[in-house]
Amino acid sequence: TTGDHQFTFVGKAGKNPIDWSLFDMFGSSPKTVIEDQSRPAQFTPVTYDKANIDTYLNHVLQLEAVASKDWLTNKVDRSVTGKVAKQQTCGELQIPLNNVGVMALDYHSTKGVATSIGHAPIAALIDPAAGSVLAIAEALTNLVWAPVADSLAGVSLSANWMWPCKNPGEDARLYAAVQAVSDFACALGINIPTGKDSLSMTQKYAGGQQVKSPGTVIISGVGEVTDITKVIEPALVNEPGSKLLYIDLSKDNYKLGGSSFAQTNSEIGDRVPAIDDPHYFKDAFKAIQQAIAEQEILAGHDVAAGGLIVTLLEMCFPNNNLGLQLDLSALGEDLVAMLFSEQPGLVVQVNDSRLQKRLALLDILHYEIGVMQNKPLVEINFNNEHWQFDVDEKRAVWYASAHLLELQQSNREQAVARKENLGQQPLTYSFPAGFTGKLTDMALPVRPEKKVATAAIIREKGVNGDREMAFSLDLAGFRVKDVHMTDLISGRENLEETDMIVFVGGFSNSDVLGSAKGWAGAFKYNDKARTALEKFYARENTLSLGVCNGCQLMMELELLYPGQGNHPKMLHNDSGKFESGFVNMTIPENNSVMLKELAGTRLGVWVAHGEGKFTIANENTVNIAGTYSYPSYPGNPNGSDFNAAALCSADGRHLAMMPHLERSIRPWQWPYLHLS
Repeated sequence: TTGDHQFTFVGKAGKNPIDWSLFDMFGSSPKTVIEDQSRPAQFTPVTYDKANIDTYLNHVLQLEAVASKDWLTNKVDRSVTGKVAKQQTCGELQIPLNNVGVMALDYHSTKGVATSIGHAPIAALIDPAAGSVLAIAEALTNLVWAPVADSLAGVSLSANWMWPCKNPGEDARLYAAVQAVSDFACALGINIPTGKDSLSMTQKYAGGQQVKSPGTVIISGVGEVTDITKVIEPALVNEPGSKLLYIDLSKDNYKLGGSSFAQTNSEIGDRVPAIDDPHYFKDAFKAIQQAIAEQEILAGHDVAAGGLIVTLLEMCFPNNNLGLQLDLSALGEDLVAMLFSEQPGLVVQVNDSRLQKRLALLDILHYEIGVMQNKPLVEINFNNEHWQFDVDEKRAVWYASAHLLELQQSNREQAVARKENLGQQPLTYSFPAGFTGKLTDMALPVRPEKKVATAAIIREKGVNGDREMAFSLDLAGFRVKDVHMTDLISGRENLEETDMIVFVGGFSNSDVLGSAKGWAGAFKYNDKARTALEKFYARENTLSLGVCNGCQLMMELELLYPGQGNHPKMLHNDSGKFESGFVNMTIPENNSVMLKELAGTRLGVWVAHGEGKFTIANENTVNIAGTYSYPSYPGNPNGSDFNAAALCSADGRHLAMMPHLERSIRPWQWPYLHLS
């Protein structure tokens, strides 16, 4: 960047292929001049009575911005690509509370990319500058839990401006907001290289009624992750003797303006939290990053929507029988403001004093506020007062709004079952003897230097599970090749030199003709493809595997039990919608070449499907090689007969399963893993 207003591609010997003035590109563009007058907001202070804290909390927990997002996260594919290292859910109960999203860069390393988001629209109504700074702060207090390369200097932001411009006072408010974002980002030493403007957020109706969206900026944060296995989750770790620290990131008084608490009281408030010292915020961010790198933190969560009390409860929600004993007397004098203010801060769980020493050296305000306990209660002492909140009860309140939304998108029976089974289906595991979670520790057969067995990935347009499956097969010792349906249809591939075929998961032909039905037609109605498949299955030394969409294909083509009446079929999930989740899968005694050595284990596996229900006429005519460990929904995500998750052929060589085992092979792909 030269500053000479010249755009130049420097060539050899002074011959520049491009060398022109910026005026030639932009000089003719008209300048937009906007004139407006500031109109300061006039709102009244938030009113409250400390005696009503429990009622206030119940209201806040049900506010959409605070309440469970389970109704949203359970219907989207959260494991696609197999590179999802941190998605929404955490803990043994798989509650959607994670701080930050993380994607692995590949299947081999522990490098990744973290993304987060922040916004504060109600706070921006009161003070557009402070609200915009809070949006950045929230994005960063979410992102801080992933170890970012170069810490804060390695973070980039994107700003999406949503503003009702051309209304009196709004352009002036936008100017103040943009200025504040610029100043705060510059002070932190981070950039905002991109963004988007939506500056006509006003809707007019007949009769002159006008509705304006509250002016806000949505901040997205991104950074390179140095080690995806070190990302901190909010779920408390069952570590006896561990303690909770509260870290103040703003050094401000507790203010309730723009908070979820104010909103549930039908108020806005007159004062919002502020960050007056960006350098202090920057030092705190770096300290947490260093602590994560040194593995000083067990769990952590930011103070955001709902305030400190919601943060503390949310750290308990993902697990059963864990709670907190707290003393908040040192934090301030106003308990209501302290509990419900959305002032930027962090709560961390630690099992030693290393982080406290680190924070003390940097003069970062922090308080030891309590300890973990092995009972589901959050007990708070405040001076001479005692408050107690039942974790299971508050989790149910927090889930209530999600249940109402779930009723609108699922069959009623499953929506009710999801609510009733909240907290009743924890992930528990039973691994093979001697299993440590490390591939290098397993007694694997000695592999030849040259891979001699060939596995073919069979895919149709629209499938999306081919790359992670190819990696899994390679890891297992196969020489892997890619076979598209057009290869089989044209005769370029006939599978004669292939030892194993895998029909991968995804959405073949976008499921327009029903799951895998279009894919099956490509085999049924193309002579070369059909002949290649028939000859492959006629050989006695071949293996096949179908996963998700591939499982549906194997059922549609009746490949497991050919010629047998009442071949199992796949139907729509009982819930009537797509299901995504990490569930327990039990491996019974079986003769499957691929699963028989895992008999007796209870594992974890990803599911992501809309038509995953096995309908089985007679249990005695099929070989069930895997079952969902819980018989009721959502542990059995689709309502399969006999809880079937995987079926194998009579000779054990061919396996069809709905769960995505290829997305569940790395420890970081498991959203909850407890080996002991």
